[in-house]
Amino acid sequence: MKDINSSKGQMTFSVTFLWLAVTFCVCLIASNTFVPRLWQVGNLPLQLTGGVLIFPISYIINDCLTEVYGYRKAQTVIWIGFAMCLFMAVASGLVTMLPKPLYPDSFAAQESFDLLFSLVPRVMVASLIAFLVGSTLNAWVMSKMKVATKGKGFGVRAILSSVVGELADSVIFFPIALGGQLPFKGLIGIIFTQVVVKTLFEVVILPLTTIVVRKLKAFEGIDTYDQGISYNPFKMN
Repeated sequence: MKDINSSKGQMTFSVTFLWLAVTFCVCLIASNTFVPRLWQVGNLPLQLTGGVLIFPISYIINDCLTEVYGYRKAQTVIWIGFAMCLFMAVASGLVTMLPKPLYPDSFAAQESFDLLFSLVPRVMVASLIAFLVGSTLNAWVMSKMKVATKGKGFGVRAILSSVVGELADSVIFFPIALGGQLPFKGLIGIIFTQVVVKTLFEVVILPLTTIVVRKLKAFEGIDTYDQGISYNPFKMN
């Protein structure tokens, strides 16, 4: 296995990397679409969004991309996810503006569809800002800590970087997406709950993530250390 300095050479992409990138984008769009569906956690006074079931997967993939391929490639995938979410937001807004159907019997389904997807552009705008900040911070912390620890302690690095990213994501996302829909106390509660649940999700799945990262490094034959690179998130190569 080669230790690669990601500041050197042209950026190339393997088939495995492309699969991870596509999965990342799909998880991101799906989780944003499911945000309007709130649900209660048993008898506890806790509310979560439907997106909490899927969104942590995007952070796990982000950790894998940064750990194996380096910050620059991970940031490229983040920008692709940003573009796909922007497309979804615009498409959802346009679809809900289409003329009403001809047959009255379809109005109920039409109104339900419009009610759901009229929230998608707002959710997507909130997600675009929050996701870009949160995912970039996640990749940045993961990359910096890897260099500082000489590649040791992947589990600790993965959890700490995710906590930083998910906290920033939630603090930005929920006030924009659900402000006015929930009282201030409810927003604070859902932000706290989301960060805790997402972090626990990552802790539980960490053994599997560690195995995947180890096998991915062996399969690709690389282990990237981001030494001497630019952390400018707007630099695409």
